[in-house]
Amino acid sequence: MLCSISNALRYLTLRHVSRPVNTQLLHTIMRTMTSKAKATPTPVETHRVVRDGQEFTEVREGLARILNPVSAKSDAQKNSKGDEEVQKVFYNPIQQFNRDLTVLAIKAYGEDVIAKRKKFNENKMNKKRKRTTEGDERPQKQGKPVIGGGEVPEAVYGAANPVDATAMDTTEDNVDAVCDDAKDKKKPETHSTGTAEEPSEQATGTTNTEEQPQDGTHQRKPLPPPFTILDALSATGLRALRYVQELPFVTSVTANDLTPSAVEAIKRNAQHNGVESKINATQSDARAHMYSLISEEVAREHEANPKRFRRAPPSKKYDVIDLDPYGTAATFFDAAVHAVRDDGGLLCVTCTDSGVWASHGYSEKAFALYGGIPVKGFHSHEAGLRLIINALATSAARHGLAIEPLLSLSIDYYVRIFVRVKKSPASVKFLAGKTMIVYSCDQGCGAWETQMLLRNRKVPNNKGSGMFYKHGLSMGPTSDQFCQHCGSKMHLSGPMYAGPLHSADFIKSILDELPNASKEVYGTTTRIAGMLNTALEEMCLPPPPDNTPKHQDDELAALEPYPFYFHPSYLAGAIHCECPDEDSFRGALRGLGYEVTRSHCKPGSIKTNAPWSVIWHVMREWIRQKAPVREDKLKENSAAFRLLRLGDRSASEERSKVKVDSEVDKLEVVFNKGLGQDKSKKGLVRYQMNPKENWGPLSKAKGH
Repeated sequence: MLCSISNALRYLTLRHVSRPVNTQLLHTIMRTMTSKAKATPTPVETHRVVRDGQEFTEVREGLARILNPVSAKSDAQKNSKGDEEVQKVFYNPIQQFNRDLTVLAIKAYGEDVIAKRKKFNENKMNKKRKRTTEGDERPQKQGKPVIGGGEVPEAVYGAANPVDATAMDTTEDNVDAVCDDAKDKKKPETHSTGTAEEPSEQATGTTNTEEQPQDGTHQRKPLPPPFTILDALSATGLRALRYVQELPFVTSVTANDLTPSAVEAIKRNAQHNGVESKINATQSDARAHMYSLISEEVAREHEANPKRFRRAPPSKKYDVIDLDPYGTAATFFDAAVHAVRDDGGLLCVTCTDSGVWASHGYSEKAFALYGGIPVKGFHSHEAGLRLIINALATSAARHGLAIEPLLSLSIDYYVRIFVRVKKSPASVKFLAGKTMIVYSCDQGCGAWETQMLLRNRKVPNNKGSGMFYKHGLSMGPTSDQFCQHCGSKMHLSGPMYAGPLHSADFIKSILDELPNASKEVYGTTTRIAGMLNTALEEMCLPPPPDNTPKHQDDELAALEPYPFYFHPSYLAGAIHCECPDEDSFRGALRGLGYEVTRSHCKPGSIKTNAPWSVIWHVMREWIRQKAPVREDKLKENSAAFRLLRLGDRSASEERSKVKVDSEVDKLEVVFNKGLGQDKSKKGLVRYQMNPKENWGPLSKAKGH
């Protein structure tokens, strides 16, 4: 209970201190926090072991076991620093949720990729056998690897050229009915392009009945498609160990770290788990290691194909790159987009410097790292996600690479982002039209307006037979220098990413497999289910109507129609009134015909397609019907004074900054709690309470 009270008090902002504390809000927060106690992560199993005459603490997480050295110094300092020890190699048990989620996300991604590659290879081999059966014999190419006397198709080793990579891509599924299908456990179908349509049974049968070569050699068998992962900042190697042991399709993992003590720990832990054959421990700066791949690839391609008459050699880029640094990952973005496969490779990014991208205290540093200014306000964590994604997108766009966010989460004190990278100069052209700046009334009512840098709009072609996307200048500004609702100053933020933060299909693929995940291996599945379902519900708000014909590039131009979220307590703080309960507020908006959902970022958050004029009309009606305020206590020309439209409307010059919508003022507001209750998916743990006392990112490792 004391922990819950401390959480609730920390949740209240300085704005609440200036007025009597809302006891109803405090009790609501306390109930929200205490109800999540069952979601506390499973305690990590540890015990002491002796290896080669040295004592270690063995930590078990998932299927992996790591050995952390035990020293007298760390035991002595443990008493003064609580649970935190002086670590030579960094390990934080709080991020078990991060690691569990990453393993499950890579599993969902990898199984889909491997299935597509196998189907592509089978179809390619079937085509070759068909040509042979029809008498269209072709001479064997030289320089190919041979297994059992037979030639191994180049596609088995991965698509190394743009043609093969394109053939392996699949068209995106229609996810227009995300909300209606959220409870449907059937996986979305994928349609492979550029491949034959023979059933897999026929392909298998053809392979088994393949004629033996006359020289008596064995028939060839296709190798399993390679799947490689780079754990760029591996520390103890825990992530690499889990990837190798929990993902059966992974063929090798490179665990890299800069410090010798970390590399030594990686090798020791790999041997301790018996997987040293699949883990390659390297000591290098992560950027140098990733840049070396592109350097080696360019040199190898030039040596094998100086005049570009032949196909490029197979790429050695990674299928998945995991960036999990202590602090910001921005310094690794450019190198990472070079080192990951450009036919749909996966980038997993963690940034723990929330004091930079989710705070206005270090705006100059945020711009230096992420190329944008953060937002000041309750919704700063979603704005931080969009700043980081925009930094990734612009780093990739310089090299003709486009990114697709699959899952973007704000978790505790950090963000975790999963993006797919593809070589597509045509897709890069849409980036400016999916980049926005934000005008925020951060000192008044908290409202915001967005402004796109460019416009991606559909126009008819010259023949009138179809449509195409034109990238033109955007008209601005969308906001005056003063807020139209309260007359306070508007401040700029951004540029930041304006597209969708998640892929509904990707989230569904993880949720579909989550019931099969062992809770003994994945100790945070309860919280994963709650957060992913909440992220999926964020996409349920209906987009604005579009009367133009559909186009194949509509998904590339897709925008998040209603970014950001707010909390009723912030609205109540602006006008100094009692905070409305969530059910009543949601019921009022739904009664007016608007959709309401929540954000995964913070408890009590509200995302809606209602405009700010309607939101403030609801708050004025709340004061009139439920919670009157003392108007004589409000300062004239303050934000609250203008929002409540007090005083002589025609006399104040300042009031000319505030726009009044007479049609909105005529709307009848009913605070219907029943309509606002959330009756779907009862029992989900959507938000986490503090897992233990004095938890957080811990101190940086002291290894050498």
